[in-house]
Amino acid sequence: LAKDKRLKSGKQPGASKLLRDARGPSVEKLSHRPSESAKSKGTSHKRKRINPSLSKATKTAQNGMENGDAGSEKEERHFGNGSHQPGLDLNDVGEQDLGDCHVSPAALAENGLGSALTNGGLNLHSPVKRKLEAEKDYVFDKRLRYSVRQNESNCRFRDIVVRKEEGFTHILLSSQTSDNNALTPEIMKEVRRALCNAATDDSKLLLLSAVGSVFCSGLDYSYLIGRLSSDRRKESTRIAEAIRDFVKAFIQFKKPIVVAINGPALGLGASILPLCDIVWASEKAWFQTPYATIRLTPAGCSSYTFPQILGVALANEMLFCGRKLTAQEACSRGLVSQVFWPTTFSQEVMLRVKEMASCSVLEESKCLVRSFLKSVLEDVNEKECLMLKQLWGSSKGLDSLFSYLQDKIYEV
Repeated sequence: LAKDKRLKSGKQPGASKLLRDARGPSVEKLSHRPSESAKSKGTSHKRKRINPSLSKATKTAQNGMENGDAGSEKEERHFGNGSHQPGLDLNDVGEQDLGDCHVSPAALAENGLGSALTNGGLNLHSPVKRKLEAEKDYVFDKRLRYSVRQNESNCRFRDIVVRKEEGFTHILLSSQTSDNNALTPEIMKEVRRALCNAATDDSKLLLLSAVGSVFCSGLDYSYLIGRLSSDRRKESTRIAEAIRDFVKAFIQFKKPIVVAINGPALGLGASILPLCDIVWASEKAWFQTPYATIRLTPAGCSSYTFPQILGVALANEMLFCGRKLTAQEACSRGLVSQVFWPTTFSQEVMLRVKEMASCSVLEESKCLVRSFLKSVLEDVNEKECLMLKQLWGSSKGLDSLFSYLQDKIYEV
């Protein structure tokens, strides 16, 4: 039995070998193909498991290529309208148009949810965009309100700055056409306009101060020489009337006037202080009215107010000799009510002005205090300006003023 089995097994391999030899190499190749296809099939199945989305996208692209260019042209037309984008994320919908939505664009625009487009559609805003635009609108509204208030009160000036504060109007001397805030007819006209506007607005009082280290250096004498030399009679009348109207505006102003003197106040800049109601000064301030030394007569009602406040002796010394008063001397004599330290001067003034602005009977109180002085001051103002007009209209007065300015130039 064992021998027969060996013989049979020996025959089988020989038969198989003969069969393989008869069929040739092509049979071997065919026999190996199923294994390779199975291997590739397993590999592709494995790829599908790893990245199914990529496979799906590939199939979609293949289908699109098979369908031709019609679909792509349709998509291009769809994006051109900007009404719909396929595959758009929901967070980006706010940046696109509504398209076929049946909500009324006008209703959404009224509710602040979007802005109307020129084609009748509506452009929705994202929360961040709405917030930014709301902030921009707020800034623009503030500027618009300020510009409207400027237009309503005609507060656009060249040589002064007018600020509408809460409860009061702030006028700052900031001359662009003269040195040390010197006064010319044009600057005095601007101050008059500002006073007229402040008299009719809703402010309770007026604050007058200056920009720079000098409060006011009085009349611009170089301007006087240049104008009076060209046409003495005409210019003397014009300048004298400008001073008269400037001083008269302070006399007739019904609301309280607070003056903050941050530095030297000379000539007409010091003469108008008694016409104001409260004068606060910095420690650096000083006061001088050198009318006689510059060959001029007193102005700004100082010929009446200075003797009343300072006393006849000191007033004559200031008006005739040009004596200089420090801030502490002016405070002790009654020309200034309080003196503050320079570093905190602005803060102290603004704090007190805001406290005053909260009172509602300031105008009535000033009427009781100033009513009997108004006519007297107006008469004094007319006489002083008439005297200046006569002085500048004469050759003697003009020559004396010119010689004084020449001496000052040579001293420098």
